Amino acid sequence: MATGWAKEGAVQEQIESTIKDAVEKARSEMNNSGESLTHCEWCDVKIPEARRKAVKGVRFCIECQQEFEKEKQASSS
Repeated sequence: MATGWAKEGAVQEQIESTIKDAVEKARSEMNNSGESLTHCEWCDVKIPEARRKAVKGVRFCIECQQEFEKEKQASSS
């Protein structure tokens, strides 16, 4: 149910637009070029084949990727 001057479904459209923008931003920030590494650039642990296929150009294992994202976020704040 829309309220005020908003058309029906406007809130849902805004939510979907926000999610779409966030996904596009994340994809644009990824280093998704070239071949995926077989071992993590930081800790040298083997990167699972499923991850290498899912994330083109992957450089880090999941744990190091999470740490990389934390550091990147901290430096941009």
